[in-house]
Amino acid sequence: MASTPSCWKNICFHRLLTSKLLVMKVAIQGELGAFSHEAANHMVPGCTIVPCARSRNVFDKIEQGAVHAAVIPIENSLAGSIAEHLDLLVACDVFIHREFYQRIVHNLIAAPGVKMNQVSRVFSHPVALEQCRNFFRRYHHVEAVPFYDTAGSVKHVIEQSLRNAAAIAGRQAAAVYRGKILKAGIEDDKRNFTRFFLINKRQRIGGRANKTSIAFQVKNIPGSLFKALSVFALRDISLTKIESRPMRGRPWEYVFYVDLLRGDDEAARNALHHLGEVAEFVKILGVYPTA
Repeated sequence: MASTPSCWKNICFHRLLTSKLLVMKVAIQGELGAFSHEAANHMVPGCTIVPCARSRNVFDKIEQGAVHAAVIPIENSLAGSIAEHLDLLVACDVFIHREFYQRIVHNLIAAPGVKMNQVSRVFSHPVALEQCRNFFRRYHHVEAVPFYDTAGSVKHVIEQSLRNAAAIAGRQAAAVYRGKILKAGIEDDKRNFTRFFLINKRQRIGGRANKTSIAFQVKNIPGSLFKALSVFALRDISLTKIESRPMRGRPWEYVFYVDLLRGDDEAARNALHHLGEVAEFVKILGVYPTA
């Protein structure tokens, strides 16, 4: 399903990630203390985090070899998929090596000395603000202010020494910027998880891989999607996710993203070969262990 350069055939990617001789540089979108930072610490212990302002910068650093890997959020259990990251997985030369589910706990964080009754504005990423509706219903006088990043909002509040504002972010952001947690766990739904991918340029499949992510486009003819999905049904391959995204530059044409519960085995290889015969294109985004 994916080829490995000959010089890497005898190198285990997991050993590379955890080697004591090499400090891994891992790119994330956002500031230090972001939820991606927390996920990266879980997935690549001891790594050096390289924060990036934009998602495109993260993928550029991988393709340029400026970092060893990146950790990106791909979907949230409440807000859904991160559309830009789906698009970039198709457009860029990267490969998924691992997935990780992180419980998202939102905290109200302010500068030291600030009290709750002083807060009239709360900064955070729009998705985080949306996940804390009940907080804003209770404190209806508090204005929700969209910001580019959860951790970045904490950094802003602390560095500007704002006395009438707070931010919503994870506990690690409070630790990084020395903020004070005014209220912990203010998210509406405690079953709030984000799925993260560890991505790299190396197209290597580990021995425990049992999940595959792909993207494909079907031909614009009747029954094409049915034919595409039947290649999995005929081989009793379970699909855990399927969704579509518009193709850039080709209005009203779509790319389908699918996760299937098979690794690099004969049934999966045959299914993907069959899919290639009925689809316009197929890209294997990664073959990796299920979280």
